[in-house]
Amino acid sequence: MNHDPAHAQADSDAGAEPRLIDHLIELRARLLRAVVGLLAVFLVLMPFSADIYGLLAAPLLANLPASGQLVANDPAGGFFVPIKLAFFAALLISVPWLLYQAWAFVAPGLYHREKRLAVPLLVSAVALFYIGCAFAFFLVLPSVFGFLARFTPDVVAMMPDIGKYLDFVLVIFLAFGASFELPVALVILVLLGWVTPQQLRESRGYAVVGVFVIAAIITPPDVVSQLMLAIPMCLLYEVGIIAARWLVPPKPETDPTP
Repeated sequence: MNHDPAHAQADSDAGAEPRLIDHLIELRARLLRAVVGLLAVFLVLMPFSADIYGLLAAPLLANLPASGQLVANDPAGGFFVPIKLAFFAALLISVPWLLYQAWAFVAPGLYHREKRLAVPLLVSAVALFYIGCAFAFFLVLPSVFGFLARFTPDVVAMMPDIGKYLDFVLVIFLAFGASFELPVALVILVLLGWVTPQQLRESRGYAVVGVFVIAAIITPPDVVSQLMLAIPMCLLYEVGIIAARWLVPPKPETDPTP
């Protein structure tokens, strides 16, 4: 039988084009579902945007003096800032749904072993991000605002702007949520073969120095928040080493003798 390379290439291109179109259609469907889910949560939270802001402001209000209060320097700030908060709250709540849509799109192209490792990593990443945000809200923010209030002169009236306060809290949430992903990042590095658990243990001293430098950069200029970020990150570094040793089996040693 005569095989024409030109016809074979044409058939291959003809088969690849429908597959590409199918992938694009699937991607569009997943993106649409992700956006619809996010908007649905946002619409549910909108009527409670003022209450959500009051809950978020509780750590600051608990440490303000009797004359202190939040103010809106922007005339429309009292309206738009709670709505902005409702959107970010909806985004935070929708993270599992958004990740599920991304996972459903890429999962068919993964091998069984990759799926087996990816699922616990995704679940751990989401859980650690939420834990980091909760740690920031319940422990870090009250400690930071208590520290700042004690060192504020009595002649100064503390009246923070609601917009700047929201930006400050969102940065804190993002910093702690992302920092708590350290164990997942270490496991991924080991899975990719870029480092080994032994190398991570040997580099522990450099990692501690790097953690304190990062904490000094991304946290407010006070010792309390820096320590409250650096200490958990050092502990999470150790957790990452343990998880990497557990998930990645050691390579068998080869016998040097023939």
